[in-house]
Amino acid sequence: MRVRVISRSADEFTRERSQDLQRVYRNYDPSLRPQAKQVEYKRATNAAKLEKIYAKPFITALDGHRDAISCMAKNPSYLKGIFSGSMDGEICLWDIASRRTVCKYPGHEGAVRGLTVSTDGRTLVSCGTDCTVRLWKVPNFNVMESYGDENGSPKPMAIYTGNDAFRAVDHQWGGNIFATAGARVDIWDHSRSQPVNTFEWGTSTVVSVRFNPGEPNILASSGSDRNIMLYDLRMSSPARKIIMMTRTNSIAWNPMEPMNFTAANEDCNCYSYDARKLSEAKCVHKDHVSAVMDIDYSPTGREFVTGSYDRTVRIFQYSGGHSREVYHTKRMQRVFCVKYSFDATYVISGSDDFNLRLWKARASEQLGVLLPRERKKHEYHEALLHRFKHLLEVKRILRHRHLPASIYKARKLRQTMTDAERKKEERRRAHSGPSGGVQKKRLRQSRIVAEVD
Repeated sequence: MRVRVISRSADEFTRERSQDLQRVYRNYDPSLRPQAKQVEYKRATNAAKLEKIYAKPFITALDGHRDAISCMAKNPSYLKGIFSGSMDGEICLWDIASRRTVCKYPGHEGAVRGLTVSTDGRTLVSCGTDCTVRLWKVPNFNVMESYGDENGSPKPMAIYTGNDAFRAVDHQWGGNIFATAGARVDIWDHSRSQPVNTFEWGTSTVVSVRFNPGEPNILASSGSDRNIMLYDLRMSSPARKIIMMTRTNSIAWNPMEPMNFTAANEDCNCYSYDARKLSEAKCVHKDHVSAVMDIDYSPTGREFVTGSYDRTVRIFQYSGGHSREVYHTKRMQRVFCVKYSFDATYVISGSDDFNLRLWKARASEQLGVLLPRERKKHEYHEALLHRFKHLLEVKRILRHRHLPASIYKARKLRQTMTDAERKKEERRRAHSGPSGGVQKKRLRQSRIVAEVD
């Protein structure tokens, strides 16, 4: 005769210490819990509300400049260090962890328009409206606290003089070459006082330049005549060019998908392109109500941050048409430069009110060391929000943002103008000849005037 009995081991349900949690075993058979989906939906709603309650993105403001901040640069070999340049010609090195200025680099007689750091983190390159490019030595991180105090003000390692004012600079990934933007695109080497190569296409001023992180010989630039150009250092002339309806202020390459880049435009939008197909944009990122001044990608390549003339900082998904977050304060003025930290945790913005501001990339993220229970709870809430994000109540809570009155009114005015332009285009199409003289174009294509090879 066979007898079935229930056997339990004391080790499976007995706590080893009195401070340990009591082990609980659950039966996940769905037939035993017919209301499980409704319960999880309610938990997702509560998680969305809690996310809004704990959304406090602003961390601190770093003040030390005496004029508007025009550019910033990250140090690839030091996570906590960031450089900032202002309109009065001063460059500051900040320690984000201690929230103080480590040292200052005086020397430029005009506004500092571009900053970049070499890949090894040893050389800082700056350019400005005084027609000079200066190379600075980055202090050793082990003695950063004493740098500049005992030795006095840092002196540039080299000063290169150009014929025109410089507007931007960027360093090649893994090399000793950097590019400057001004009346033309100049390619420089650390050891030579004259450009090793020069690219010109037209007579416009080049306002931004960026090297490709995946292919070191490829770089992109934008000009004041509304063009976006691609260059190859192995060629003697620019490779391709597109002309848009409005000017592009800044360009950022996607570090995880180096064939894609995003352009920050004057028409309040950002446009993502595939460098292999420039006839139309892959995605149009909307929500700003004034010109987008700067853009920078997250190291993960899934998000990017933008700073605008409308005094807001927005974070977009790389394939999303609308912003995920919008940051603003009463004191913050026009944002000229933004950067994503190398650990994708923080966002730094520089504005017209002489301050750098440090924000959390996730507004409700809990900083510091998390206990295993806390980490699991956050992961569970994120999974719930991802599962029920398409439902109306959860979607409404997650999308709601408080905006200043000026932004709200400007957005309504911009929507009215967009609707009027759309209706005018529809009427033109309706009253055109039967041959179809007025063709309908998507927004991804309508902002591109021409493509030149």
